[in-house]
Amino acid sequence: MKKYTLCLVALLLLAAGNTFAQQPAGNQPTKLYWFIPDGVRAEPDLFKMYEWAKKGYLPNLKYMMDHGTHGYSVPVFPTHTPVNFAALLTGCTPRVNGVADGPMHTEGFPLSKVSVGGFRSSARKVPAIWSMMEKAGKKTVVLSVPGSTPPEITKGMVMRGRWGGWGAETYSLIFEKQTDNERQFKQGRSVRLFFNGPKLAQYIGITEPKDWSVDVKTYSPATEILMNAYGLTLYGYIYDNTDDQKVNYNHILFSFDKKTVIADLKQGEWGNWTPCNVSFDNHPLESNLMPTVIKLDNDGYFRIRILYNNLNSSLTMPEEAAKEFTEGVGPLVDYPDNYPPQLIFFNEDKGVFQHEMKMSFDWHKKAIGFMMKKYHPDVVIHDIYSPNQMLTSRWWLGYVDPASTRYDSVNNKERDKLWGEVKGMYLQIDSMLGQILANVDSNTLVVFSSDHGACPLNTSIMVNNLLAKNGYLKFNLNIISGEPVIDYAQSKAIYLKMDGIYLNPAGLDSNWHRASGPEYEKLRDDIAKLLRELKTDKGEYPITSVTKWEDAEQFLDLPKDRVGDLIISNKPGFGFYEEFTPQMEIFTTPLITGYKQAILGDTVKGMWTPFVIMGKGVKKGVTLRANIKHIDQLPTILKLMGMEIPAYVEGKPIEKVFQ
Repeated sequence: MKKYTLCLVALLLLAAGNTFAQQPAGNQPTKLYWFIPDGVRAEPDLFKMYEWAKKGYLPNLKYMMDHGTHGYSVPVFPTHTPVNFAALLTGCTPRVNGVADGPMHTEGFPLSKVSVGGFRSSARKVPAIWSMMEKAGKKTVVLSVPGSTPPEITKGMVMRGRWGGWGAETYSLIFEKQTDNERQFKQGRSVRLFFNGPKLAQYIGITEPKDWSVDVKTYSPATEILMNAYGLTLYGYIYDNTDDQKVNYNHILFSFDKKTVIADLKQGEWGNWTPCNVSFDNHPLESNLMPTVIKLDNDGYFRIRILYNNLNSSLTMPEEAAKEFTEGVGPLVDYPDNYPPQLIFFNEDKGVFQHEMKMSFDWHKKAIGFMMKKYHPDVVIHDIYSPNQMLTSRWWLGYVDPASTRYDSVNNKERDKLWGEVKGMYLQIDSMLGQILANVDSNTLVVFSSDHGACPLNTSIMVNNLLAKNGYLKFNLNIISGEPVIDYAQSKAIYLKMDGIYLNPAGLDSNWHRASGPEYEKLRDDIAKLLRELKTDKGEYPITSVTKWEDAEQFLDLPKDRVGDLIISNKPGFGFYEEFTPQMEIFTTPLITGYKQAILGDTVKGMWTPFVIMGKGVKKGVTLRANIKHIDQLPTILKLMGMEIPAYVEGKPIEKVFQ
C-alpha cells in the first residue's frame, strides 16, 4: 500500500507538468507575473479595495492579501501613464529614466511636433525590467504594456506596446453623419488620438445607393455610406423596413462588396467578428472587424462604431504570435473607447463603452491561461487599460466621489447603481487575478499594482486661452474642423501636455531652444505670476505650483532637458486642457468626470494605487502601515528573486515585505 501511494504521488507530479516536481531549493522565486492594470484607484476612504476584499467581494485579492503583503503606492509627478509605467519598470524617477511626459519636446525641434514620445521604449534612458530578466536568461512575455515597443528583448514575446509608434495600430473608430458641423467644430483636435494623431471619429455624408444586390425591402428611400479606414472600405446601406407610411430608418446593412452582408443591425445591436484585410503603406495585414450601431434616428441620423482587431503581425514579436492569439483567444479588444474619449457625447455611448469593456476583460482573462500553457514564460508583465478608461470617462467617477461638483446631481438609487458598475469593474480585475493564480506555480512571485488612480474632474483650465487672452499666444481655428492653426512666429508662450509652458520672447517658430537673458526672465516671471494668481469666480486658486525648468530635478524629480520653461501642477478637481475655443474662456465644465495628470499625488488619496505581493520570501498577511513609492516596487522584486539591483535604481527594497 505504501509503495502504491508513492507511485501515485510520482504520477500526479508528472501529470501536473512538473509544476512542483522541479522546483529549485531555497526561498527565492525564479518566476514572476507582474499584473499592472492602468488607472486602478485604491485608498482607505472611498475606493476601499482591501476592505471590499476582506468582505469577500474580491476573493482572489483576499487570497493574495492573506498569503502576501499589501499596502498603497504613490505615483510620481505628473501622475499619468507613461511616466508611472516607466517609474515602476525601472525603479527610478523621470529625473533618471527620462520619461517626463507622453508627448515630450526637446531643444532643437519645433514645438509643433513631439520630439520624444514617452510611450516609446527608446524614450527611456535606462533599461526596463524585461531587459534585466532576459539578461538573466528568463523567457519573458510583455502584453499591452506602454513603453515596451519597439521591443528591447530578442527572445520571449512582446505584444502591442500601445502608442509606441511601432507597428500598424488599428484603433476603434466612430463614423457619424455629417450635419451642421457644430459638434465637429467643438471637438477640434480632440477627435484625434492624443490630440495630434490619426482621427478617431469621422463625420461622413450620405449618397444614393448604387450597385447594391441585397434582398431587403425599404419603405423610405435607402441611403448609402462609405466608411474608409486602414486601407479598407466598408459600405453601409441604411433602410426602413417599417410599413407605416412614415420615415422610420431603423436598419443598417454592412458589406465589403455590396453583395455579401456581414451584418444587418438595428440601434444597439452588434455584429460578429468578420475577417478582413487592412493595409498600411500598401502593406496588407490580416485583421478582423466588428460593427455596432450606437444610434440610428428615424430621420436617418447615424452614429456607428467599428471595432478592429487590436492585434496584427506588425504589433507582435514574433510576428506569428498575432495569429496564434487571434485563433486561440480571439480578436483583441484591448480597452474600451480611446484617448481622447469619444464615447461621451450621447447616452447611448455608455452602453457601448460597457460592452467594449466586457470584451476587453474577457480577452485578457482568456489570454492568461492561453499564453501560460502555450508559451510557458518565466516572466509576464501584463497591463489592461480598461480601469483607467472607466474612471476617467464621463459616466461614473463624478457621481460616486463626493469631491465632485456633480455628486449631488444623482439620487442615492442612481448612485448605488453606478457604484455597482464601478465595483463590477473591480470584480473583473479580481477575476483576472484569479486566472493568474490558477496558472502559476509555487515558484512564481505574483505582484499586483497600478500606475495611478483618478480624481474627479470638475473644471478644465484652458491654459492656452489664458495665454492668448493676455497676448502671449496667437491662433486661429479652422472653420470646418475646429482645429487650431497656431502662429508660432507671433507667439511667445504656449502650454503643451501635460504640464509644460514653453516660451521665448523672440517667438516660438523654427526649432525651439531655451532662451536666456533679461527679456526671457521677465517674460517667464510675468507668466508665472499670471498662473499663480489665476483664480475662479469662487476664489479658488487651481494651480498649486509653478516651477522653473532649472529647479525641475530638485523639486519634481523631472529631467531638465525634457520639460518646459515652466512646469505647472493643478489642484484636484481641476485639469489642464491644451485646446482652444473661439470665446477664449479660461474655465469650462468638461463632459468627462475623471482626471489624473499633473497632480502632486503624494498627499492626494485619489491618486494612490494598490500594491500586493505574494510568493516565496514574502511575509504573509502583512499590511504596510506607511505608503511606498512606485520606484520601490522593482528593487523589491529583484531582491526577492535574488537578482542584482542596478546602480541607477533610486527606489529601495521594501524591508517589511521580506520574511
